Amino acid sequence: MAGVEGEVHVGVGTAADEVPGEGEEERGSGLRLPISRIKRIMKADPDFCLASQDAVFLVTKATELFLESLAQEAYHFTCQARRKTVSRRDLDNSIETIEALAFLDGAID
Repeated sequence: MAGVEGEVHVGVGTAADEVPGEGEEERGSGLRLPISRIKRIMKADPDFCLASQDAVFLVTKATELFLESLAQEAYHFTCQARRKTVSRRDLDNSIETIEALAFLDGAID
């Protein structure tokens, strides 16, 4: 995929972007987001009781896939407008146009 003209690989970050001290447990798991941070976000929910490490791993992987999909949709609108930089406007257009993203309407303010 790399090297194909006009194609952009959308990624969340690299190991260098992670917060120091976080993410050591993810090394070798194929994840880009730190599991410990996702677990902390999950614990912020008052209805959260307990989740196994496998459940936290799956939520983290699902979050990565969702963010990648959202970024690709926003990039699609960027290309349609013949621009090179993804902007907030592209993200908003994605949310308004794609029915599956309607739940995000007003959540990103």
